[in-house]
Amino acid sequence: MKITDAQRRAHLVARHFADSPTVEDVVTSLLALHATDPATVYLSVLARGRSLSIEDVRASMYDRRSLVRLMAMRRTLFVVAHEDVPTIHAAASLGVARTMRARLIKEVTTLPTEPEIDDVEQWIAAVENATEAALRKAGTATGAELSASVPLLRTALLPTTDKAYDVKRYVTSQVLSMMAAEGRMVRVEPRGAWTSRRHAWAPIDQWWPGGIPEVDENESRRELARRWLEVFGPATSEDLQWWTGWNKTQTRTALAGLDTVDVSLEVGAGIMLADTTLQEGGSSVMLLPALDPTPMGWKQREWYLGEHKAPLFDTFGNVGPTIWSDGRIVGGWAVGPEGRVATEVFDKVGRSVVAEAKAEAGRITDLLDGRAITPSFPTPLEKRLRKGQ
Repeated sequence: MKITDAQRRAHLVARHFADSPTVEDVVTSLLALHATDPATVYLSVLARGRSLSIEDVRASMYDRRSLVRLMAMRRTLFVVAHEDVPTIHAAASLGVARTMRARLIKEVTTLPTEPEIDDVEQWIAAVENATEAALRKAGTATGAELSASVPLLRTALLPTTDKAYDVKRYVTSQVLSMMAAEGRMVRVEPRGAWTSRRHAWAPIDQWWPGGIPEVDENESRRELARRWLEVFGPATSEDLQWWTGWNKTQTRTALAGLDTVDVSLEVGAGIMLADTTLQEGGSSVMLLPALDPTPMGWKQREWYLGEHKAPLFDTFGNVGPTIWSDGRIVGGWAVGPEGRVATEVFDKVGRSVVAEAKAEAGRITDLLDGRAITPSFPTPLEKRLRKGQ
């Protein structure tokens, strides 16, 4: 079966850009929202939920707890539906946690520390137990607060060279992130505004009495692959492998357990679920934030990105804010110091598209209400647009 890029773009519009009535509907429709930048979660939802507010997004994460922030695919922070956490935790987070633990053991073993450590395994067990005890006593705490309560978290890895990047660093962040990936603690509401990166932590049983339910890793990978194909298919197996961070064997095993059909894409061989019906999209002028799940959903992006990679991506492969029309990226945008959205359209598009993009920029400006968004990974276009404001 041959599927053209135009058909994929139309299906993308129908699948990714539908106006949703609730925050939970948006997240479920996209499977997972990138959460490296806190603002991305809010802006990804508000792009697709025109009747929703910033407070609606906050309440879903921290009052109703129907959404959860966790480190998962590719060692990246995501926000996912509460009911999807056991699957994603087993399919992705546990593998990330094993890698993080192995790295911590290696670093503590091979690098000089302050104070010195004699038994690495014993030290790790001690710091984890002390951290869990301090967190239970506090209820919630930031990394800085836990570090102040647990001296072991202030253990330093010392530099061994005079290189500028080789600096003294504390193990606090590594230990806390590893424990969270293992399912022992959870990120909760940050201190400060909704754009704040100062997330606090809570014991896992505050959100899951008894801990995150255990499910089989292989079955979870199969289910995650199925869900990904629902949202991002038709696509290539390489796209799935990149998105999940799995190796080839894990990817092939996950796909082997699904009812899929082979398809011919313009980029090459692809797959989709056997029961997939390609859809036609409706109105599709969208302003999506940096690291939105749609532009970050595939490894091979030419069919919707075209020739616009240079201004819209940083050197690490992170996408900035994008303007979409009919399932294709046609420009980008940025938030200035006073919270005003500036846009730039690259392609020749109709006046109606330009007008809709400007109207959407105005809507986002109103939602921000004067609040600036400082990107973690500014792209060339963002830098230029911000400088011009």
